[in-house]
Amino acid sequence: MDLRLTRSLEKKASELLEAIPKPFISLHLRFEPDMVAYNQCQYSGLSSASIKTIEAAQGDRKPWTGELACIWRKRGKCPLTPNEMAFILQALSIPTNTNIYLAAGDGLMEIEGLTSVYTNVVTKSSLLSGEDFTSMHGNTKAALDYHVSINSDSYVATYFGNMDKMVAAMRVFKGLYKTLFLSRRAFADFTSQGLRGRELMQALWKAHRDDYVIGRESALPDCFREVKL
Repeated sequence: MDLRLTRSLEKKASELLEAIPKPFISLHLRFEPDMVAYNQCQYSGLSSASIKTIEAAQGDRKPWTGELACIWRKRGKCPLTPNEMAFILQALSIPTNTNIYLAAGDGLMEIEGLTSVYTNVVTKSSLLSGEDFTSMHGNTKAALDYHVSINSDSYVATYFGNMDKMVAAMRVFKGLYKTLFLSRRAFADFTSQGLRGRELMQALWKAHRDDYVIGRESALPDCFREVKL
């Protein structure tokens, strides 16, 4: 069931895990240009640099517009921005001084939206030597993220992709149950209703609690709040 790493990669992954301040949350954030382009979503408030990068990745795959864009977003198809991610984490009462390992691909955009709120964020590039990091293949980097995520104190996924499914299954196998899948659909639904600020935070907390009650989640927001991260 476990994904086996080569000895040299397992050694590097163990060194990376050891370097992360404890305890910590592994956060799998998907806001890379190709991910945004693939999902054909529109965003407001992005920097001009991010917009240009997304447009370059789009090619012929243009974003949905008008009513189709609203329907697509309400279905939870649009990746969360780092700014939206920070808001949801706060809504779930996760302290802003929490140690967070950012499991993400290259080219993650708008990261300041997260790090301006959650200041104890570390990445592979910040913990590995420049030579080690620049010579790594993308699959190697993903393997490191996988190893860290299955061994983290808590795991938060923002997009239910293959890695999230693998990590969640392995964490259950290892008896690590603090795994939370954030609801993009709930966020889109509530914001489309005009909810903002404290009202939006309360609605998001209740949505994730209800998902846990009916078996869609393996952790409650309270599970994270109880741990002094």
